[in-house]
Formats: sequence, structure tokens, C-alpha cells
Amino acid sequence: MNQATPPTTTAPAASQRFHAPFQASANVRTRIKICGLTREEDVDAAVAAGADAVGFVLYAPSPRAVTPQRAAQLARRLPPFVTPVLLFVNESTPNVIAASTMIAGATVQFHGDETPQDCLAATHHGAHPYLRAARIPLGDGAAQFDLVKYAHDYSHAQAILLDAHVDGFGGGGKAFNWSLLPPSVSSHLVLSGGLTPANVTDGILQVRPRGLSLAVDVSSGVEADGPDGKPIKGIKDAVKIQRFVAAVRAADAQLAKNPHEFLSAT
Repeated sequence: MNQATPPTTTAPAASQRFHAPFQASANVRTRIKICGLTREEDVDAAVAAGADAVGFVLYAPSPRAVTPQRAAQLARRLPPFVTPVLLFVNESTPNVIAASTMIAGATVQFHGDETPQDCLAATHHGAHPYLRAARIPLGDGAAQFDLVKYAHDYSHAQAILLDAHVDGFGGGGKAFNWSLLPPSVSSHLVLSGGLTPANVTDGILQVRPRGLSLAVDVSSGVEADGPDGKPIKGIKDAVKIQRFVAAVRAADAQLAKNPHEFLSAT
């Protein structure tokens, strides 16, 4: 792909702002979220593999959707320090608040057209932590997305989740061009969109130096294969989850060994 110029910003250059913090945190473990869970055995598999968070899609049109009651039932299986994440798309504020109240310790993920004001209202002005999804265009269009401004607009979010802009609000198995992201973003980032055990290591190496920290979020990339070879949406594969976690740890090991190698490439 042609390398387009990332959106400009008046913030200090990445070499000034992130080299020292990133070097100091090179041994920090990349956090992992497994999203789109619908079954008890998949929740258990994610926990057993070492996931830090599990995601429940509370968006009825999605093939991975569950009701708030079902999400609460599944979340009760979680041990301490594994975070349930509730994904909403253009849901009403009362419904977001009601669902969040049902699941103790939940983080909210906004994946639609919610404004900063919408996000604050639906989380009781930040009483519940929330993630805001940024839908990054595929192809060279990624360079035109002003992620620096987006992160500024949603500065109350715990992190900005980077997902590919596809029909259906995520879970499409598509990856955007990571190399076209700006080199310096004043936010914690969550990389999503088309991640698999085969590409997540490269994604972490490319994206982690660009923000304050990086977590990863996978859904279709760890789903079971159907008879036609395509993922069965909402049904996870425990072996793929384990392979995904192992690939994340491999990226952490590379960064810990020589962080400057990856900083110089951004």
C-alpha cells in the first residue's frame, strides 16, 4: 500500500514523548480481551488461556448478540480480576445503565455513533469505565482518520479501541492498515479488527509504541470453523484462543528484548 502522511498534530514527536515511557514499560504484559462470547465453555476457555477481559455483544442485530440477562449469567462464571465488557451500538442511555447495573464491575464499550456526551451520560459521568471504538477505514483511507483528534474528543474514555470500518459494526474479520496510524496518540489503545493468532504479534509490534499502552481484542479470529471453513459466529475454539494468547506473549517477549528496534520503525 502507498504510505500516506498521518494526520498532523502539534503534540511533541513520538521520539520525545514515548521513547522513555515505552522503554520503561517494555516488560508490561499486553492485555487481552476475547469478545463475542455466547457460551459457558467459551468463557471458561478464555479464562483458562489467560484473558484479562471477555466481551458480550448487547446489540440485537449481531449474530453474536446476547441479552443483558444472558450476559449477566455468563459473567457470573468469571473469577476475580477478569473484566466483563458490554458492547453497545447506538443503545439508549437508560438501557445501557440498566445492563451495566446488572453486571458488577463491567466496562462499557461504545461501538456506534455515540457522542462524548452520550458516553458520559450512559456511564453516569464516568462511574463505569468505558471504551470508545474508532472505526478505521480500510486501505489507504486509514491515513485520513484523525485519531489524534478522536482521542482528544473522547478523552474521558479509558481507551480508544481501533477497529476496521466494516458493515455490521465490527466482528467482520477485516484488518485495517496499522502502519498508517499516527505515531503519537495521547490515549491508551486497544487494537482490534481482523486479529488472528497469525497476525497479532505483528500488530502489537507495529501499534504498541504509538499510544500510552496497548491491549488487543479478538472475536472472529478465534471462532470455530464450520463445515464450509468459515468461522461460526459466536462459537469460539479453545485451541485458537490458546494460540492467540501465545502469539501475544511472543510479541511481549520481542518488545522486552529490544524495544528500540520497534520504536525506530514507527
